[in-house]
Amino acid sequence: MIRWLTIIVLAISTVGLGVWGYKENQDKNAVLIQAENSYQRAFHELTYNIDLLNDKIGATLAMNSRQQLSPQLAEIWKITSEANGDVGQLPLTLLPFNKTEEFLYEIGDFAYRTAVRDLEKKPLSEEEVQKLKQLHEQSGEINHELRKVQNVVLKDNLRWMDVQLALATTDETGDNTIVNGFQTVEKTVDGYEKATAETGISTPGTNQKFRYLKGNDISKQEAEQIAGKWLEKVKPEKITITQSGKGSDVPVYTAAFQNGERNGYMDMTVKGGHPLTIMISRPVKKANISLHEASNKAVEYVEQLGIDSLEMVESTQYDQVGVFRFVYTKDDIRFYPDAIIVKVALDNGEILGLSAREYYNSHTERQIDAPSLSEEEARDKVNPQLEIQESHLSVIENDLQEQVLCYEFLTTLDNTTYRIFINAETGDEEKVETLKQTEIMFDKNV
Repeated sequence: MIRWLTIIVLAISTVGLGVWGYKENQDKNAVLIQAENSYQRAFHELTYNIDLLNDKIGATLAMNSRQQLSPQLAEIWKITSEANGDVGQLPLTLLPFNKTEEFLYEIGDFAYRTAVRDLEKKPLSEEEVQKLKQLHEQSGEINHELRKVQNVVLKDNLRWMDVQLALATTDETGDNTIVNGFQTVEKTVDGYEKATAETGISTPGTNQKFRYLKGNDISKQEAEQIAGKWLEKVKPEKITITQSGKGSDVPVYTAAFQNGERNGYMDMTVKGGHPLTIMISRPVKKANISLHEASNKAVEYVEQLGIDSLEMVESTQYDQVGVFRFVYTKDDIRFYPDAIIVKVALDNGEILGLSAREYYNSHTERQIDAPSLSEEEARDKVNPQLEIQESHLSVIENDLQEQVLCYEFLTTLDNTTYRIFINAETGDEEKVETLKQTEIMFDKNV
């Protein structure tokens, strides 16, 4: 009897395991099919967008009406954004495809910059027309190669999941037709860097990051001392120092620590030992100090940077944490690109974060011309429904990555606060920021 019961239990268990395994296999196949369909859609949309991009650039060259030219260039910018999005959805993380992505970005950037300017006052130059011709030729070559890959994919019913496996295993015996095709596309774009250098299409600031850093290179031992200063309540023996590898936008030392529920890291520049990022992670308990008290802690903390003329321009509370933004000021002008963010715990006032990358990337002494518009003229450009509370002169970075002088107006409508930036040269509304749950701080200069 016991023998039969054992057999029945084993049989039921075997059947149950079989059903479970079958269901698991079905679920796995469903996920794989969904991923494969997503990859296929992104690839075919990428091919279509590159084809469309080539047509739109060609049509731009044939246009004579400036009224039609701006919308056409804006359309090109939109298509390049979609194409870059398609690339991002493909399993190409292990396959170098950065030159093609850079090419798409550069086309979009050139198109956007040209589309937003007044082409009646400043029409396309002969040099820009030549740039468009080069872009048209280049996009045609990319389109041709992608069409060849697409033809093989459809003809041989190739799967993108095999591509992912081939990239992960570098299996030369597998069918790498798609991989080889994309490598050919990348080689086709290889000459683009030289072309951009010759034609000047490159984006402002390319390879110019952190060019204003001051100081001598520091050693690993010096980095440990600096980390001990900034990482409060962390013993030196708990800190691990590593150095960034090649390809980073700026050489840095990273100081990291782990101590139970409390852990964090600090990035500092090799040149000068300037703190770029500090992050401390730990459970934050119920708030015991006010946002104003926390702002005083933030002011004391940034004073250690030794930077003159930092002004706190806003403070915000997120749950039990206060976040404060400082900007560099000179001659009563706020320089928003030179920003520093400080994060303070409201349970005990501990500094949980510092972000100074923007400041050290942008800060330099500028020569600012006097505004062409008066403040009263700029006020007339603000929506009359808004109530202006205060005003400043400020330098911001616009959508074209250009630093422009603006009149900054702090305004309110109902229970919402807005920061409006009016270009002091043209009177254009450059930017509108909504300040939610924000307490504007006054007389908080460092």
